[in-house]
Amino acid sequence: MTISEVQERILKLKREKDICILAHSYQAKEILEVADHTGDSYKLSVLAARDMKKTAIMCGVRFMAETVKLLSPEKTVYLANTEAGCPMADNLSADRLRAAIDKYPGHTVVCYINTTAEVKTLSDVCVTSSSAVKIIEKLESDDILFVPDCNLGAYVAEQVPKKNVRLINGGCPIHAAVTAADVAAAKAAHPNALLLVHPECVPDVVSQADYVGSTSGIYDFAVKSDNREFIIGTEISIAEHLQYACPEKSFFALSKKLMCHNMKATTLMDVYHCLNGDDGGDEIILPPELIVSARKCIDEMIRLGE
Repeated sequence: MTISEVQERILKLKREKDICILAHSYQAKEILEVADHTGDSYKLSVLAARDMKKTAIMCGVRFMAETVKLLSPEKTVYLANTEAGCPMADNLSADRLRAAIDKYPGHTVVCYINTTAEVKTLSDVCVTSSSAVKIIEKLESDDILFVPDCNLGAYVAEQVPKKNVRLINGGCPIHAAVTAADVAAAKAAHPNALLLVHPECVPDVVSQADYVGSTSGIYDFAVKSDNREFIIGTEISIAEHLQYACPEKSFFALSKKLMCHNMKATTLMDVYHCLNGDDGGDEIILPPELIVSARKCIDEMIRLGE
């Protein structure tokens, strides 16, 4: 089958079975084209909760599918590719977080949304890369334990210096692999381009950016900017998607290292097999008590984010 033929079958199947497809922005264009909702992980979970369809397929990584289930426990939720995990989320176990909590007693535990449901049960409030600064500023406590991304945590700490932000070693190995030398090389090759980076990058990279923000923030900034050239410091697919959205502008990946193999694991055929019931995908099953406990930090994020 051609790509367009597979897409046509997917569109037909999802209509017949009343299934909603969620695709993270890092997914391939052919997957985004058949999705009902696209965006970052939190946005997708909110849109899924509002969608009337009773079944959702997540084209992303496991913690994203878990978050959809947390916000919509009554829905049947599938992860399109069973092997699509997140090294950042997988690196922080509940036991490791418990040890950090013991080390920093009395600290408010702030977890990045890129964490497992089990870790969320131990957290006081959840944040996204776009809401972290705003929410931490609103917290009553000045003592914060931020997990798991130490680079995003360092960026937040710089933005809210009145808070005592404790960090542990962890984060996104893809964003963390980019160096100041990569920035120098990209700027030398594209001297007229603005540098837009995700705060999961190391501080030496973030400090040189013209704009620092979430994936959706980077995308929106580039679309709305009057500038014509941009160096994109997040997953390499965003530069590609921006080229389709703004063909009159030029977009350059900050580094070829910015490729998430877990995001690339999901294929259009994975989506098709999951929809078709060919033993594709993995249903997300979470115990009711875990859902109730993990949901609390997300509800607090919603309350403080308003």
